[in-house]
Formats: sequence, structure tokens, C-alpha cells
Amino acid sequence: MAAEVRPRLTVLSGPSGVGKSTVVAHMRKVHPEVWLSVSATTRKPRPGERDGVQYFFVSDEEFDKLIANGELLEWAEFAGNRYGTPRREVHDRLAAGEPVLLEIDLQGARQVKESMPDSRLVFLAPPSWDELVRRLTGRGTESPEVIERRLEAAKVELAAESEFDTTLVNTSVEDVARELLALMAVE
Repeated sequence: MAAEVRPRLTVLSGPSGVGKSTVVAHMRKVHPEVWLSVSATTRKPRPGERDGVQYFFVSDEEFDKLIANGELLEWAEFAGNRYGTPRREVHDRLAAGEPVLLEIDLQGARQVKESMPDSRLVFLAPPSWDELVRRLTGRGTESPEVIERRLEAAKVELAAESEFDTTLVNTSVEDVARELLALMAVE
């Protein structure tokens, strides 16, 4: 009898502004059965955000405890707040045979690969550098200093593409969502 094949953890990462959230939102609309891990964060909820839906909102002390108890698969600090992936739920879902998707930054993706070497790292790349610049500056929500910082970070993030198992180029949200779903299918 063939051994049962378990779904792998799929990690989606890539430079800021490449469209990770947009791709994931589209994929979840079409395939709500795909489980997306909810991160814990120390930042305050934005209007409309609900605890346990967009994020688990925790205090700095609670976050320290999560780290100390080894309850986070990965964590990072960004813009003065900390974000992390709770380990237990990811393991429980995978054990139940469900495909699990994490949408996290480069630093987090590296931590996950270290603690779960069989996870699949998917790099979402922009069609071109100019397109990424257009997306980052086109938001119109950030100061020139913040945009400059994001562009510098994006150069570093793009240089890490070779660390990933697969690269998907975000030319079309629908196409990338479909390709990502195909990658996540249990072989």
C-alpha cells in the first residue's frame, strides 16, 4: 500500500508591493477551503479588523511569552510592531491533511524553512522592477521616505529569489492564484 501523502506547508513571500495579499485574497475567494494562517501581532487593530480574523492582537508581554514558549513558527519586527505565525494551528491543519498557506516576509520564510525543511517556498516576483516601483509609488498612502525604504528593501528581497523552490511572476492575479493552488495540491 502506498504511503499517504500529506500536504506540505506552502509559504508565499516576495518584495513589498508585489501583490501577495491581493493574490491570496483572490485565491481564498475562489477556494475558501485553503487555510491561511492568521498571524499574531502587537500592533493595534485598524478600523474593521477583528481579533482572530485578520490577526490575533496581543500585547508585547503576550508576544514575549509566545516567543519564550516556542509557540511561533516564525516572527519578525516591522515598522515598530511584531508579527508572528502561531505554530500549533499550522501543525494541526497539516496533520489533518489540509493544505496550509502562509503569506509572510522574507525573514519569516527563512525561519520557516529552517524549522520545517519540507515546506515549499514560493517567491512572488513582479513582472519588472519598473512595475514594482509603479505599484509602490502608486499607492499614494506613503511618504517619499517610506517609499524609498520600501524600494531599498525590495532590492534586497528580490536578490533572495534563488533561496525559493518556485517563482511565480505576478502578471495576472487570477493566473498566479491558479498556479499557487496547483502547487498546493496534494501530489
